[in-house]
Amino acid sequence: MAEQQNLPHCLTLNERKKLALTGVTEVVSFDEDCVVLRTELGTLVVQGQQLQLKTLSLEGGQVAVEGCSSR
Repeated sequence: MAEQQNLPHCLTLNERKKLALTGVTEVVSFDEDCVVLRTELGTLVVQGQQLQLKTLSLEGGQVAVEGCSSR
């Protein structure tokens, strides 16, 4: 059985273009239109345009995504 990491969970969205997350345990998939993340509190799906992973530190549970907001 996998040991739970108990990472802090925080989500910060700036101007619908920059997203910073903590508590991420796995990046399930990503492309320029959709990022699927598994967090301590469940699955999170981020949709937009021209999405890019700017920070990825699964040891610390940190992920940053930048792009355009979907409309």
